[in-house]
Amino acid sequence: MREPENLRDVEMLDIDCIGFIFYDKSPRYVPENQEYIEAIRRCKKNKAGVFVNEALEKMLYKSKLFQLNALQLHGNETPEMCCLLRQNGYSVIKTFSITSVVDPQQPVTSVDPFQQTESYRNCCDYFLFDTQCTGYGGSGKRFDWSLIDAYQGDTPFLLSGGLTPDCATDIKRLNHPRFAGIDLNSGFELYPAIKDVALLNDFIEKVRQD
Repeated sequence: MREPENLRDVEMLDIDCIGFIFYDKSPRYVPENQEYIEAIRRCKKNKAGVFVNEALEKMLYKSKLFQLNALQLHGNETPEMCCLLRQNGYSVIKTFSITSVVDPQQPVTSVDPFQQTESYRNCCDYFLFDTQCTGYGGSGKRFDWSLIDAYQGDTPFLLSGGLTPDCATDIKRLNHPRFAGIDLNSGFELYPAIKDVALLNDFIEKVRQD
């Protein structure tokens, strides 16, 4: 998110965390504008900063400036980087692109999509499983959620990638023991960085219902 008024409206919803993108090639990029800084600092929800291959010093600077609680990493950040961020007091969410599962009939060419998480298991608070796409940023498409049955790690995970208002029923059917939540973005936007508050509220109520 970015715009102060829209941020205030979304903050009133039954959500756990709000994300702010600090990747300057994104249409949702948050510049160091005083209006944005003040609005984000006033936000009472947990705040996650989204970064892509950013230097440690820059991430710590932005996190302090905007008073973030968590950092969501979408690049090629190392386990060591994740550990350093946690040592500085931030929760870490590391994103992994998901494409396929192991095919026992083709052990040589198959790739376990969750093997890449192994070296990060002790240095992240959450993993974020997203749909693989070219470049950085969301694809707007869902990957096959049946793939997550293959995930055997201990780190809780969030799901992203092509989530839209018609996903509520499928989300409520998920029963993986490490499934912790969802990351909503473009499927609930009027345009980049502006969320449809009514659409979000209706969707959240459906997902929250027992």
